[in-house]
Amino acid sequence: MAEKYINPHTDFGFKRLFGSEFNKELLISFLNAMFHGEQNVQDVTYLNSEQLGDRVDARRAIFDVYCENDKGEKFIVEMQNVYQEFFKDRTIYYSTFPIREQAQRGGDWDFHLNPVYTIGLLNFNFADGLENAKRWHHEVKLMEVDTHEVFYDKLTYIYVEIPKFDKKESELESMYDKWMYVLKNLSNLMQRPAALQERVFTRLFEQAEISKFDKQELKLYEDSVNAYRDIVNAIRTAEKKKYAEGRAEGRAEGRAEGRAEGEKKAKEKIAANLLALGVPIETIMQASGLSEEEIKNIQ
Repeated sequence: MAEKYINPHTDFGFKRLFGSEFNKELLISFLNAMFHGEQNVQDVTYLNSEQLGDRVDARRAIFDVYCENDKGEKFIVEMQNVYQEFFKDRTIYYSTFPIREQAQRGGDWDFHLNPVYTIGLLNFNFADGLENAKRWHHEVKLMEVDTHEVFYDKLTYIYVEIPKFDKKESELESMYDKWMYVLKNLSNLMQRPAALQERVFTRLFEQAEISKFDKQELKLYEDSVNAYRDIVNAIRTAEKKKYAEGRAEGRAEGRAEGRAEGEKKAKEKIAANLLALGVPIETIMQASGLSEEEIKNIQ
């Protein structure tokens, strides 16, 4: 394989780094970095990632990583590569499993619950509205609408849009910056960046080096990479289809209103479709020929 380090967006790569007892210090470091000191996770216990419903015929859920910290707080961590129409609904649904499993059967249960955190690491842009174009970290809690105060602080959803993180190595400041840089760029690196000198990254780069895999690990990783590439190709095919539809519509309008105006409308149609798919603005600029400002002005 051409890469030196694994791609953490693949199922094998993500679970090797964050989903194994052997490497749990990586997960602990990432969680503490993401919560900016609001969490002090000392240890995690991995839980069964396959969750069953209350009935035999109920829909199940399979998490990428499911664990709890030393205080009994639950964490679901998911790497999501493809935009889904009801992705938010899915994350809400997933969070119900660690809530329901805390119910005590029999006796006098007082409904006390430990906090549940659902974390989505997204390899696409999903935030609604162009006003969110520069924000890549989104933290959501239940709030009181009038006062905007948090109503319930034990249920938290965090969405991290990896494509929007654009800091260079020289711009990395916090540990969260450094982890985001790794998540976005690991498979493209040929050596450990000088900015990542913390001990935890020594462990990460050791575990991520493909040349150290045995035959079985290499086979599993190659299969995972192929599955990931199938997803990427499917997305690109959808983008090309939308592009072709936009050009056809633009040309038709151009015959009636003038070729220049028609081409512009075609480009805007392409950009609008790609925005709806969550495609990064840089990619949209290349596909449509529009400037960043023109894309942001599309309503």
